[in-house]
Amino acid sequence: MSMTVSPSLSADERGAILGAVRDFARTRLEPHALEWDRDKHFPRDVLADAGELGLGGLYVREDVGGTALTREDAALVFEQLSMGDPTIAAYISIHNMVAWMIDSYGTPAQREQWLPRLITLRDLGAYCLTEPGAGSDAAAITTSAIADGEQYVLTGVKQFISGAGEAAVYVVMARTGEPGARGISAFLVPADAEGLSFGPNERKMGWNAQPTRQVILDEVRVPASALLGSVGEGFRIAMSGLNGGRVNIAACSVGGAQWALDRAVRYVHERFTFGEALAERQSVVFALADMATQLQTARALVRDAARAIDNGADDVAVQCAMAKRFATDAGFEVANRALQLHGGYGYLQEYGIEKVVRDLRVHQILEGTNEIMRVIIGRDVLGA
Repeated sequence: MSMTVSPSLSADERGAILGAVRDFARTRLEPHALEWDRDKHFPRDVLADAGELGLGGLYVREDVGGTALTREDAALVFEQLSMGDPTIAAYISIHNMVAWMIDSYGTPAQREQWLPRLITLRDLGAYCLTEPGAGSDAAAITTSAIADGEQYVLTGVKQFISGAGEAAVYVVMARTGEPGARGISAFLVPADAEGLSFGPNERKMGWNAQPTRQVILDEVRVPASALLGSVGEGFRIAMSGLNGGRVNIAACSVGGAQWALDRAVRYVHERFTFGEALAERQSVVFALADMATQLQTARALVRDAARAIDNGADDVAVQCAMAKRFATDAGFEVANRALQLHGGYGYLQEYGIEKVVRDLRVHQILEGTNEIMRVIIGRDVLGA
């Protein structure tokens, strides 16, 4: 089934798309999620199947085969995907951020070179901003890009890169000029570039079904035509991409937590203690009420932030920060409470709850830590 649709969906179109994604999540992701997590298996074949549904270019323009959804509709897609496996949904989100950057800032030649391949999810994208010594302070990156005739020479190390070693193209932020944000430019580095290598796959608490490795650039030469956007525009490109990434990872938290809540509801109906079902206990009823309210509130913030991106709102960065901060905190808390409601069974791998707890924990860190989200929001409140 193709999901190439116009940016403005009717209710029927939206329902058909979300129904197809829901079926994909239930049949292709959820049954295998525990096995992939255990074996640290990155399911390239399943990603390619997701590409056939149009999930590789959700908000890429249609002229290169993109699906051209609004961000609001895309957020609903990521929520549904996460109910199958938050790890794979989150990687598809990162891939889509890369595709969007190329679609939005690339030249016609760059768009034609990369996007038809990326939207299939057979060729994958990776986003390279964070460095070993520059996490939250992204403007302090030291990876360098030195102009040499008609080429740039890139040298440095990127840290915590999802899809590293598997991707076909790496969007690399590197310093071309002065210290700070204005000296950063973005480059498209192909996987076969000489001097490009990768560290070992990191051993992580969660997100085990997607590779996370260092990206090492040792005098990697790329043509000047590999520059994405203009010289000195890289930090702005990176931050605009992260606005959408924050909304998407928030949606992934909501979806993963909703899956855990659904399991908890089923469990408390089935589990009897002291002669009555857990569902009859007022403390359990109150816990479920709070969990459902948190998720519904998170959905509203995600929806509003996604609309802010679609509408080009002046306060888009703040709205995306609010959605990311609240939804990822709420998602982790709801999943953790779902584990608690399962008692000892929640701690067992076979029930799947502990995996979701582990997966959602990192959402509070990546795409900008929730402490940085508070900085963005607080400065706006203060008018700073």
